Amino acid sequence: MLEARQMIEPHPMPEPRPRERSPWAWIPSLYLAEGLPYTVVMTVSVIMYKSFGVSNTDIALYTSWLYLPWVIKPFWSPVVDLLGTRRRWTWLMQLVIGAGLAGVATTIPMPAMFQWSIAIFWLMAFASATHDIAADGLYMLATTSQQQAFFVGVRNTFYRGALIFGQGLIVALAGVLEKQTGSRPHAWTIAMAVLAGMMLLFGLWHSWALPRAGSDRPGDARRIPEFVRAFVATFGSFFNRPGILTMVGFLLLYRLGEAQLVKMVSPFLLDGRDQGGLALSTTQVGVVYGSIGILALTLGGIAGGIVASRDGLKRSLWPMLLAIHVPDAVFIYLAYTQPTNLWVVQACVVLEQFGYGFGFTAMLLYMLYISRGEHPTAHYAICTGFMAMGMMFPGMWSGWLQDHIGYKHFFLVVILATIPSFLVATRLRIDESFGKKAAA
Repeated sequence: MLEARQMIEPHPMPEPRPRERSPWAWIPSLYLAEGLPYTVVMTVSVIMYKSFGVSNTDIALYTSWLYLPWVIKPFWSPVVDLLGTRRRWTWLMQLVIGAGLAGVATTIPMPAMFQWSIAIFWLMAFASATHDIAADGLYMLATTSQQQAFFVGVRNTFYRGALIFGQGLIVALAGVLEKQTGSRPHAWTIAMAVLAGMMLLFGLWHSWALPRAGSDRPGDARRIPEFVRAFVATFGSFFNRPGILTMVGFLLLYRLGEAQLVKMVSPFLLDGRDQGGLALSTTQVGVVYGSIGILALTLGGIAGGIVASRDGLKRSLWPMLLAIHVPDAVFIYLAYTQPTNLWVVQACVVLEQFGYGFGFTAMLLYMLYISRGEHPTAHYAICTGFMAMGMMFPGMWSGWLQDHIGYKHFFLVVILATIPSFLVATRLRIDESFGKKAAA
């Protein structure tokens, strides 16, 4: 009977192996899709609200809250692993972000535009942080170590390209449309609709193009109690490290001045001269700060990586501290002199952004340094949470502070706010060889 049954029942055919996707088919577009929503939520929103006359106090307070999803990202990143594949999370979040941008576009002509749009931006921020978790996880699972080494530059280039496109070209587009149509709401509606269409196209493309990695499988929900115990143990191991207060203090204070500055740069460039600003147009801000400024930031990061790989983190730390903080003083000059020459303004922005990119390398390397040992991925995620927290809270009060003391005194306060990072840096203990190319 058994033999007869075997003869009757057809043998199952082996499942065909899916054709392997070339990394070029999805890595560039994936990191464009990762960078766009971040720059829209964090920077483009500030410029848009300023163009509609929202106060600096409200802009800084409410847009700084948008950092929260990145602050608490380590707490829910394991949920992404448990409740689906990283591939599916990635393209679904892109569709959600696209729908959110479409929602922002529809709220712009409304009387309660600020309240509705900030609520949608907040939901987009959670979707964007979730997308980061899934996309970076899929990248690690679907590529070999050789491919990861080769594509690390490609990732960074396209992510920075997304920042230039969003903060630069889209803002410039809104400025051009505003001049042509005479309607600010109409201009920003079109700009947001363009971004929405791009994200929806990214979602549709990646639903097909993203690779199906064999190890990209949902977790076992029955192991949630075990996971919770391991999760608590991982956090405990991070906070039980010797010198943890100094480490966390450095993560929180390294960009204390920059966190306040970054929220007020665009309003300063846009505000009229009677308000202490430089009276640039939206298009000019898109070019000066969003395009050429981001390019300088990228070049600064490349230079920082070269110097750190040659000299190591310990020797590079103080030059990078100076590079990220001292150029902030150019805004004191701009606030007191209010130059009308656009090239002077551009040169100052390039200097500050290049220094920021160069100096930020130290923060990234230090997070890698203190994440070494057991649970490096989880510990690095905790570090990124503290890094985002260091941007969120100072940014929240920056608008209120500027509204009360003016741009001249505000930029002086920014420089004073850099002092704590120097004080904490004197207490850091870093291995001489860490970061050097030979040691790496």
